[in-house]
Amino acid sequence: MTDAPLVFITGASSGIGQALALRYFQAGWRLALAARRTSEIESWARASGVPATSYGIYSADVSVPDSIVAAGQQCLAQQGVPQVVIANAGISVGIDTADRADLDVLAQTFATNNTGLAATFHPFIAAMTARARQGGAPGRLVGIGSVAGIRGLPGHAAYCASKAAVIAYCESLRGELRGTGVRVVTICPGYIDTPLTRANRYGMPFLMQPADFADRAFRSIEAGAGYRVIPWQMGVVAKLLRALPNPLFDRLLAGRPRKHRRGEAGR
Repeated sequence: MTDAPLVFITGASSGIGQALALRYFQAGWRLALAARRTSEIESWARASGVPATSYGIYSADVSVPDSIVAAGQQCLAQQGVPQVVIANAGISVGIDTADRADLDVLAQTFATNNTGLAATFHPFIAAMTARARQGGAPGRLVGIGSVAGIRGLPGHAAYCASKAAVIAYCESLRGELRGTGVRVVTICPGYIDTPLTRANRYGMPFLMQPADFADRAFRSIEAGAGYRVIPWQMGVVAKLLRALPNPLFDRLLAGRPRKHRRGEAGR
């Protein structure tokens, strides 16, 4: 497995991160897995039959730039330069801007979902660029956005704003790295059946299982897609919502149940 390609994934202790890790392992890749809860990665690897020689585990809090940068540097030293880096770690919680405590929740959401994404990519860009310059395999930096970043939903301002920023940031970075041999891929999931979504108190159309999402994401990343909504049906829904005039959009969402705030039931 030492010659197998390497993928670095944050948020690998549950949900989408675990599903992506398993899909890459099944395709013959080595795994570099980063999360705060490293014991859960170890338990998952044993239960999934992933041998210790096929993965490395890195303890990191993506909301602390020095923490995730250090994990990336450790990966480079111990496992080499990844071909794919997936900034998957993220949090989703409702907020009420009239509540002072929720301003701190907003700041933590941005620190995790936005600064954490950039800090995840940072340690790998120079190494990926150098490898491509020497004729090696192109690198891929993958940002996990969300269809929630396409239009703001009441009560979900922190998450929607952070994922809109992920989409714009990755678009900017894609242009900056054009011609370097490092591609930037934006993946926007719809609703995926994970611990992050199970407490939602509103309908979730086109709900996908994590394994199905991971398979489609894997194929999109391998194809070098610049931007992909998964499933595609949610992309259509999001475009329709984006096209609605504001008054109609606001009436449509009036009375929609809101995301649980921190400390409420279901969080």
